[in-house]
This record gives sequence, structure tokens and C-alpha cells, in this order.
Amino acid sequence: AEAAPDAPVAAPLPEAADRPTDGAAPAEESGDAVETGAPAPPGDGAGPVDGTPVADAPPAPAGAGEPAPADAAPTGEPAPRGPAAPGYDEADREAVHRLMRDRRDIRNGFRPDPIPHEVLLRVLEAAHTAPSVGHSQPWDFVIIRSEETRTRVHELAQRQRDVYAQSLPRARAKQFRELKIEAILDTPVNIVVTADPTRGGRHTLGRHTQPQMAPYSSALAVENLWLAARAEGLGVGWVSFFDERELVRSLDLPDHLEVVAYLCVGYVDEFPEEPELARAGWSRRRPLSWVVHEESYGRRALPGAEPHDLLAETLAEIRPLDARALGEAWERQKRMTKPAGALGALEILAAQLCGLSRTCPPPVPEPAAVAIFAGDHGVHARGVSPWPQEVTAQMVQNFLAGGAVCNAFATQVGAEVCVVDVGVAADLPPRDGLLPRKVRPGTDDFTVGPAMSREEAIRALEVGIETARDLVAAGNRALLTGEMGIANTTVAAALTAVWTGADPAEVTGRGTGVDDAGHAHKVDVVRRALELHRPDPADPIGVLAAVGGLEHAALAGFILGGASLRVPVILDGVSAGAAALVARAIAPEAVSVCVAGHRSAEPGHMAALAALGLRPLVDLDLRLGEGTGALLALPVVQSAARALREVATFDAAGITDKN
Repeated sequence: AEAAPDAPVAAPLPEAADRPTDGAAPAEESGDAVETGAPAPPGDGAGPVDGTPVADAPPAPAGAGEPAPADAAPTGEPAPRGPAAPGYDEADREAVHRLMRDRRDIRNGFRPDPIPHEVLLRVLEAAHTAPSVGHSQPWDFVIIRSEETRTRVHELAQRQRDVYAQSLPRARAKQFRELKIEAILDTPVNIVVTADPTRGGRHTLGRHTQPQMAPYSSALAVENLWLAARAEGLGVGWVSFFDERELVRSLDLPDHLEVVAYLCVGYVDEFPEEPELARAGWSRRRPLSWVVHEESYGRRALPGAEPHDLLAETLAEIRPLDARALGEAWERQKRMTKPAGALGALEILAAQLCGLSRTCPPPVPEPAAVAIFAGDHGVHARGVSPWPQEVTAQMVQNFLAGGAVCNAFATQVGAEVCVVDVGVAADLPPRDGLLPRKVRPGTDDFTVGPAMSREEAIRALEVGIETARDLVAAGNRALLTGEMGIANTTVAAALTAVWTGADPAEVTGRGTGVDDAGHAHKVDVVRRALELHRPDPADPIGVLAAVGGLEHAALAGFILGGASLRVPVILDGVSAGAAALVARAIAPEAVSVCVAGHRSAEPGHMAALAALGLRPLVDLDLRLGEGTGALLALPVVQSAARALREVATFDAAGITDKN
């Protein structure tokens, strides 16, 4: 994968005349130390320019010295400042920004042409001018031309490629096999960029609390090198498929050095318009508006614009299915080598996928990822589940270890499993595959008060939106809902009752297996909560705050995020159905991306699907959650798209139509 993401397009620098000239000039971001021997500005009382201290001078007699100029600032006020240092002119600015836009991580199309010494020297000089912490300049550049050395390094990279491929879900592994990860043997020059954490001595300015600043500084040198290479017409590919210590030993580097980058450098046939990983569908460019925050994290705003609401921004992007693509899908269905309507519900599903993608035939929705949102519930204290609350955290660890049913099903269908802690009561240690997005450690008991505040409900919705964004930006073309939370079917029943108008007894099931008495008690708990809050279905945020769960809110946001990105969202069971009701109440068009993966054994699920107008693809009396039903339905959804793409028409196959 591309180790250094392509730089986003930077905003043009303002003209010098447009920049404010009052206030202190901005500090240089490099962290370079001010040289202690530098001369002091004239007249600041610091002594001679050689730094030699002088004895205190006697006070000057009154009136001594030159008279102040007529336009001097009054005593006690700062002197007026001159204009700020000028920036580049428009042509030079555009050249700089074009250089950043055109930089690419190159894997293919290298030429064997030698690189002239003077060109390589200019590139290295540019790298050596990079900023560094404490002006420590911790980098070294090892130039490798030897075919023997490059072959040895190539073999190291290939071994790590194989290890990585084995760790991928099947659909991702298939994609990965088609990617070229390095050009070690295809380029005339390889450059190893290292970081020396001892460079600059023990007291390097700016490094005492952040020792990682040494490799960060070397990474800045890599970027300078890369940009200079692009200006010279040289392609650069950053190879990161190494065990770093193994590479140090193979190259016989000093043990205290850290390899920051292994770069393949050479002339190329072309510089592609887009990053190679984006062209291959491995990932997507994230919009700038997703990543700029004003004053505090989460308060998104581009310079010069008002902070924007993530939920409102998402809703503004949700559109109906594309009518033209829908029409083309139905026309193609008529011409395919099968009787009209022979594929039943798959034909409706295939048309839906066309409407989402705005094209016919649609892309096959793979790779796919299931997001399991985990949270705990205050209503558990009412005895609505026989399972202790700590099982939520324990099951999260089981998901991450690969030992749950959802993991087995995900392996079978080639999907990725992503676990999101949106509200687990326990503190979870960091672990691969876990997204720590905790809004709060569980909700309150909704039989005595609101489950959460409106602000917390919105934050949980935003967790779902951002999870959808992240998974789609990573290249996933289908999103699957999953959840984990002891007592969450009680919450799902309350939400379903609000939007279906059904009596709690009609939509409350047995969840994880309560007996008759437990079921009657569970129905009573839901009824009491609804009588206490009397939630208004026209106020979905208020409903979530009153009787919702953090994972239900996140699931609703996940659906809204998928809808804004026009990616199919395959729903799992009763909690996903309840979340889809919330999403529809917020944005009615969001239902157009939803596919009902299965029909749960929970009675509330059929009520939710009926209200949503969705037909389940699988009916196996499942009541597990975790995304299991959605995972089983994934191949069905993919088959609908594949049929429209690959089945011949009567004309193309030379088969006579019945008409």
C-alpha cells in the first residue's frame, strides 16, 4: 500500500498585501533552534553583536539623544510594523501547488535510463534542506545501485508481501494480488533514508518529550526529495513491505539507525492523473472538508467558512436512486438470456444497485466490511437479560480474536470485520481492528430518565457516519451492519414501537433467551419507558435520547453515511431494523441504500421491515446479531450485480427470444 498518501491540493497562499501585518509573525514550524550566537537586534540592550556582556551604563541625562521623529509612536505603544515578507508571485505559486498535486507514488512504468549525477545531486540537496527538530538533521541517504543488493532487498519485500496477503479477507486479497507493491529491480537507483535518534546530542531542542521527532524529521526530507524528483521528471516509489530490523541487518546499517523509507527512483513513461491505488479501486481520496477542524476536534470548518454540522452535511448528500440507471437496468433484464422475472427479487435488487451506482450494469459490491458497533445499556439493571453486562466487553475481545460466529461467516464470504466501541461500559485496551469511539460508557436506565442527552445521541450518529466514510474511503463497496450490546433488543423494541405504532408486546422478543416470565417483564419495561417519555416520532434525535442505545444511534448514522456515499448497506437483524427506522425518520431517502439481509426471529424485526418496505433475502430464524445475517446475504447481493454484468443478452448470444 502507498506508504505516504498523496498530498491534498493546498489552498493558494494569499497575496502579501492581503495578509494581516499586525501581531507577531508566525513561528517557523520546523522546530529549528535559534542559534545562541546570533546577534541581537540593534537597540534591544543585549550588548555588542559579539555577545560580550557589558557593565550597566549610567542613566543618560534628561533630554539627551536625538529628538524623536515626528511620526514616531507615542511612548508605551508599539512602533508601526512594515509590510509582511512577500510570498511568491502567481506563476510560482501555481508551480509549487502543481508540483504537490502531480506527485505520485509510482510502481509501474519505470525506465532503465540512468539518472545523471547532477540530477541526483539536486534531488538530494533538496532533501537535505528539509526542516528538522532542533535543526538536528537526523537523516542519512544510502544510495544503492548494486543488483545483488537490490535482489536481496526485493526478496525481503516479497516475503512480507506474502505475509500481508495471507492476513487479508478474501476479496481484499484478490484485489491485492493485482497490485504491484515495489519496483526495486525496475529502477536504476534505490535510496534508503534513515533517522539517527542520537543526532544532535542528548539535549536536542524539541525532542526531549517526543523522541519520535527524529523519524518525523527524516520523513520531511523524504517529501522534499519526492517533490524535487517530480520536478526533475523522476518517479519515486516508497516501499514499506519490510521488517525494519531485518532490512537494517540486510543492508549492514548501524543498529541505532532506523529506516524511515526505502525509495525506488527512476525515469518513467508517464505520471498518472490519479494515485495508482485510487485507480485500482483500493482506496478513495478523502475530501478536505472531512479533515479540517476549527479550534477543537470535530468542529469542522474550512478556512473562511462557518463550522458545518456533520449530520447536516451528510443529509445534504443523500439523493434518490438514479432514474436513468434504473430504467436501463429493467431494459437489460428484459434482454438477458432468461425468462422475464425468472430471478425474482434479485432483479429488483440488481436495479437498486444500478440506481445507487448511477450506472448499468453496476459494479459488484466488493470488497465489503461489517461494522460491529458495541455499547452497553442502563436498562440492563431492570433484569431484561439473563446475561451479565460484562459479556459485551468480553464479546468485543472475542470478535477481535476472530473467535465469534461473525468472524467465521466473514471469512467465508471474504468480508472485513471492524469493531467500534461507541459505548461499552468497560475500558477496552487498544487492539488491531478496534476503533475507540466511545461517546460515553453505556447509557442510563431509560425507565427512570433519558437514556442519553441529545448531544450524545448526535455524537453517536456521527460515529456511525464517520465509520461509513472511513470504510468507503478505504475502498469498500458494501457496508454491513453489526452490533453487540447486552440488553440491546429491549432498546430495539422500544424504538420499533415508536415508529410502527405497535404495542410493545407485538415487537418485544426473547432476545438472548429469556423465559416466559422474563419476556413478560421485558415487555413491561418497554411499556413503562414509552409511557414515561412519550417519544415523538417526528423528533428522531429526541427519540434516540429518550429510549435509544449508543450502538443503535451509530447504526443509524452508518446507514446515513452509506446513503450519502451511495454505497449499499446490508442490514442485519432487529437492532439494525430499528436503526433503519431512525435513519428513515431523519432522511426518508436513506432507505434506498438499505438491503434487508435476513428476517430475524425477533418479532420486532418483521414489523420494522414491513414499515420500511424491505424484503429480507434470507430467512433462517437467526437471532444472534453481530452482523451474521447480513454476512450470509452478502453473496446474494453480489450475485445480483454479477448477473446483470455477466449474463449475455439474447442478441449477443444468438438465442431466439420467445417473441
